Order: sequence, then C-alpha cells, then structure tokens
Amino acid sequence: MKHDEAANRINELTAILEKANYEYYVLDNPSLSDAEFDRYLNELILLEKEWPDLKSKNSPSNRVGGQVASEFKKIPHKRMMLSLGNVYNEDEVRHFDSSVKDVVGKDSVTYMGEVKIDGLGMSLIYENGELQYCVTRGDGNVGEEVTQNVITIRSIPLRVKEKRPFEVRGEVYMPKASLERLNKEREANGEPLFANARNAAAGSIRNLDSSVAAKRGLEAFWYYLVNAEELGIHKHSDALNYLDELGFRTNHERRLLNGPSEMLSYIEEYGKKRESLDYDIDGLVFKVDNLDSYDSIGYTAKTPKWATAYKFPPSEVTTKLLDIFITIGRTGRVTPNAVLSPVRVQGSTVQRATLNNEDFIKEKGLMVGDIVVLRKAADVIPEVVRPLPEKRDGTQTPWVMPEDCPDCGKKLSKVQGLHYCLNPDCPSRQIEGMIHFASRDAMDIDGMGDKVIEEFFSEGFLSDIPSIYRLYDKMGEIKALDGWSDKSCDSLIDAIENSKTRSLERLLFGLGIKEIGLKTARGLAKRWKNIEDYYELTIDDYMAVPDLGPVSSKSLYDYFHEPANIEKIHALQKEGVNTRYLGDDAVDVDNYFYGKTIVLTGSLERYSRDQMSEILESIGAKVTGSVSKKTDLVIAGPGAGSKLDKAHALGIEVIDEEEAISHLGKYAG
Repeated sequence: MKHDEAANRINELTAILEKANYEYYVLDNPSLSDAEFDRYLNELILLEKEWPDLKSKNSPSNRVGGQVASEFKKIPHKRMMLSLGNVYNEDEVRHFDSSVKDVVGKDSVTYMGEVKIDGLGMSLIYENGELQYCVTRGDGNVGEEVTQNVITIRSIPLRVKEKRPFEVRGEVYMPKASLERLNKEREANGEPLFANARNAAAGSIRNLDSSVAAKRGLEAFWYYLVNAEELGIHKHSDALNYLDELGFRTNHERRLLNGPSEMLSYIEEYGKKRESLDYDIDGLVFKVDNLDSYDSIGYTAKTPKWATAYKFPPSEVTTKLLDIFITIGRTGRVTPNAVLSPVRVQGSTVQRATLNNEDFIKEKGLMVGDIVVLRKAADVIPEVVRPLPEKRDGTQTPWVMPEDCPDCGKKLSKVQGLHYCLNPDCPSRQIEGMIHFASRDAMDIDGMGDKVIEEFFSEGFLSDIPSIYRLYDKMGEIKALDGWSDKSCDSLIDAIENSKTRSLERLLFGLGIKEIGLKTARGLAKRWKNIEDYYELTIDDYMAVPDLGPVSSKSLYDYFHEPANIEKIHALQKEGVNTRYLGDDAVDVDNYFYGKTIVLTGSLERYSRDQMSEILESIGAKVTGSVSKKTDLVIAGPGAGSKLDKAHALGIEVIDEEEAISHLGKYAG
C-alpha cells in the first residue's frame, strides 16, 4: 500500500470508528457489531504502526490507553472554573430566586434544572474542530492535563464540525455498574474498595497509566459551553442543544423551570428518582437560562451568583438486620457489626454496617431480625439509624455481647463502656495490627492490603509485624497461591524493602500504640529522634509535650516498658527497618497550605477530618477548630453550617475537598 492509499484508508477508518462511538456511547443505537468495530480498530492500529507519520493525536486508537506519564502538566484555565454555592431547603431555594430577580429587575426568571453528577470536574479545549487537551478543575485557576486518560472515554468527540475555538465543561463519572464491577475485582485482588463513584472516577483519571482509565468504564456528561456568547448563543438551554448537535453527550434529565414552584417540584421528583438513575447524583443544579444576564448578576470570589446547587439530604432505605457479629481490632477493642439483607444505598450495595458498641445497640433498641432504617453518613459510611418496632412479628431476638473472644477464646473485658480482648496474641489483633502497620499512613507497603495479610496469615506465612520482613523466604510458597506470579511477588518484595526507609514517625504510628495518631507520632519523632530514647522516658516527660494528656502519656510509657514490644522493635531493627527521625526537609515551603491557619467543616469523603488535619499539619499548616479573623482558609464539605457562614461573612477563602486534594498533590498520597 502506498502512502496516499494508507492516508485515505486511515481517514476512512477514523470516520467509521468515530461514527460508531457516537452511535454506541451517545445515541445508544449502534450500527456496528463489537466484532466489526474491533476489526476496523485493529486495521487502523496496524496501518498507524506501518505509517507512524499518518497517526493523528486524536486517532481513535488512542482510546485504548497504554501511555504512561511521569507526571501531569499544570495548565492554567483561560476562565476560572468556579464552584457552586449550595442550598438545602425550600426557603434557601426561594431566597436564591429572589436574589436573582432583584438584580435582573424581573418578576419571573427561567432556570435550567440539571442533575448534579457526582464525579470529577473536567474541561475540554477545541480548536479548528479538534480536541486539543483535557484539564481537571484543580483549584479553579490551574488544573492538570489528563488528555490521554480522558480520551479513553469513547463518548467524547475527538473532532467536531465547529471550527471556532471553544471550551466545554462537564463531569467525568463512573456509572454504578462500573463501580460495582471494579469493586468486585478489587475485593478479589485484596485491594481496598472505592467508597463511592466520585473517588473511583478521580482515582482513574489521575492514574499515570492511561490503560487504567480505559479499563474502568468511565463516562462523562457535558453541561456548560464556556464561550457560548462568542458563538452567537445567548441561552444556556440553546448552548446545551448545540453541544448535542456537535456530538457531545449531555444529560437529558434537564428541564426549563419557571420560578421556585417548578424548581421545588423538580427537587421532589428527582429526590424520588435518583436511585433509579444508572449514575450517582448528589443534588440538582439551577442556572439562569439567559446568558446575557450573567455578568450583571455577578460572582463571588469562588462562585457564580447566577447558579446554585441543591444538595439532597441523606437517602434512607429499609432492610433486615440478619445478625450481629463482633470483630477485634488491633488494640483489642471489640466492635459489633450488623449483617444486613443486601440493599442499594446511594450508589453501592450495602451488606454490613458497624454498630459501634454494646450501648449503641441497647440505646437504639435493636433486635436481630428487625427491619431497620439505613443511610450513609456523609454519603459514604453505612449507618443503622433505627429499628421499626411496628414491623416486628415475634421472631426477633435480643442480642447479647459474648463473654469470650471468638478468635482466641479469652474472656473479654469491659473498660469505660467498651469491650476489649486483652490477649496480645489474639489472631485478630495480630492481623489488624499488620494491616495497620502496612497501611498508607503508616509504613505504606503497596500491595499488602487486608485480604493479602489475611491470606498470608491463614497460610502461616505471617504471624506478627516483624514477619512481614521475612516474607522473602516464603516467596516460593506464595507463588504457588492463586493470583501470584513472579512479577507480583517481586513488586511486593520491593514495596516491603522500600518501607524500611520510612521515617520514625511512620513507624511510631504503624506500631499501633493506643491513643497515638499520626499527628502525635510526628510531634514525638521531632522531639525524640531515635526510638531507643523512648525506653528511658517517664510519664512526666510525655506530659510535657503539648497535646499529650495523661491517658496517651501512660499509653506510651506502658508500650515502651513492655518487654514484648521492645523485642518486636529489636526484631524490626534486625531486619533493617529504620528507627530514626529523618527530618521534614521533604516538605515544600512553597506548597499552597504552608503557614496558613485552616478550619475544616462539614463532611469530608476521601479523608476523615483527623486524617486531613494530620496531612495539612505535616506540610506546615495549622489546623484550628473555630473560624476567626486569623483564619486563612476554610475547607468545607457537605453539611457545613455556621463555620462556613462565618467564613463567608469575614471574606475568608473557602474551598471544597476536591480543591484541597488538588493543592495537596503528592502529599495527598
């Protein structure tokens, strides 16, 4: 085949494949079978290999992924990607409408109502009819270029008929079915599950290997044509229709609404309908339809005044409490857990929920066999709210805390309302201790998740924390297990070896000393830089440290005066594990949070407040509990209340968790 013939055939195949992608992923009306599509795609790939100069950067072959980046390039947004303000009830919806009407001077305003996709904000830039690059929202001013990952989403047009430059913004998300499939795969591989679709989508798009994104079944909806007026469009509804014409996948659950009564009806309708959608939504968005009024309505520092987001209250469902079983944590604490009839709650199927302690069960009046109300606290954590006594039929039975540990048979002890297994050799305590030791915030041993540690323990490869560093001798037997190969074993050994170089604070935290979190461990390591120093310290020495009270001080003293613990540390040293503080020179003083006083409010999704506080303080920020004139920044999650109001009143910068994680970069882990 000659060069010209190859060029013509590549163009022909590109047109066929782009049309097929549009029909399948946007119109849901395919004209090609999967086999035909694969045949055309394979032919294109072969031709591009033979004639590499003919391969376009927007070739359909790039959608299969496979490119690995060393890092993501920072790209400034030409127009800031703003957050949306939130409303939570009827009064706030009506107040938003009144504020808009006061500015535009009209008795009635038309809004576009849209479902709010729970995903990752994204911007696409087009010039001369071709996609140029894809950028995350980032901090609103600067995002990361993730083009190679985003173009694996086959509904996104790589070429369009509009030749003028334009920017379109939307949300990359993971459908419910994709999340369920992915979590099943991760569970089978012993990997931690994604808590929700948003985290899964963000993790996929921010993976440096584009083949990861290609395999995860991501999708996207596009909801804003940034420079619509430059293209002669003056209504948001017309802009969305034009995006449809160009081949973008927009969400057709949208509706034009005249005033607050129709907005409230829309809220009621989708409050009932949200669970039936095949993607997660965490609210609704209302935008003034008339684009020409946006500038007069105006903006705050971070949000447009012509749009707002209504956030749904937590969804509640009912299911049956089948049983209650207890688990033993690394400190020996006993936690009752509910076994539930599987039920779908806000994007995932729930079968388990923690019941905290014996008193929690008594206060709720729970009985095995009850029909219970279930919801996700902060849209993430399954929570049993209450039983429904009126649905009891006499088959329900009270639950009684067992007297003995189910794993080691030793008597359980009750201390200040909580039950503990005090046997340090209890198998559950050993397993949970190793899981904690290998976790990201501790020694960060990649590939050594819960399932792997449980399997290795049951096979006799692991017995305690030091045995992790003797796994090299077991690799022949490990390779005989299902799912383990030379490559995966080599990767695990590398991760274990790398963990030996962690600084002292990570080791102190990883040892699982009661009452000692990462923040406290970091402060201790900075003060006493060698683990041998701790053998000589007294309770009074610890008490002199800010934030250390009598309980945590005694816990530290007891730990480092227990011969078995000292023996464990000596064993780790013998295996080459570092036990000295390595300093905090790795912290970049130019990072976004360095030197700032920060307040956290509302619910966070990816991290708990304690985890976020520890990360921020580890890179030079100060986290406080109240908003004042000295506060530099507020990180607000869903449900933020008076602290957020005060921050707005004082003109303090407010960002959400997604922005915070974007600023954290490598420090987010």
